[in-house]
Amino acid sequence: MIRIVIAEDQRMLLGALASLLDLEEDMQVVGRAGNGEEALTLVNMHKPDICIMDIEMPLKTGLDVAEELRGRDCKVLILTTFARSGYFERALKAGVSGYLLKDSPSEELADSIRSIMAGRRIYASELVDEAYGQGNPLTEREKEVLGLVADGKNTKEIASELFITTGTVRNYISVILDKLGVSNRIEAITRFKEKGWFR
Repeated sequence: MIRIVIAEDQRMLLGALASLLDLEEDMQVVGRAGNGEEALTLVNMHKPDICIMDIEMPLKTGLDVAEELRGRDCKVLILTTFARSGYFERALKAGVSGYLLKDSPSEELADSIRSIMAGRRIYASELVDEAYGQGNPLTEREKEVLGLVADGKNTKEIASELFITTGTVRNYISVILDKLGVSNRIEAITRFKEKGWFR
């Protein structure tokens, strides 16, 4: 019997997923969590074989929990709406066994769980294509500059924080806009967020 904990902050979806998986003869849902903290507690309490997690949840995200569970006996399957390459990269680093999108067919979920329990890794194909197609194009320094822009800092404040000239900051910003294919700072921040690249 495959023992499962599900973590999902949308109650209706949590109930639907649990009912769906409980219909499978070889599966049993032993815990349901509405946030990341609860998920960790339930995993410690029930020692499930696999934990199915959403990413964006209160208290701790699914990725936070995956990182904490790394190296434990419990496998992690991320089930999310977000096809963001930054999230996917972080999930891979956390050693998750699967990453599926919520619009996948429901029968795919049970099959994926069985495959993961058999030792395979299951990732949504569109994420793999994107992850290996184009990662984050910015250097560490450019990410740092964009992070400060996102924090609402102006050119002068960024220059003094990073000990560089305002001209250098402007150069960085124009390179960032160019690399991200956008025309202003707001679009750059939006694009970066959409991709899930902000840590």
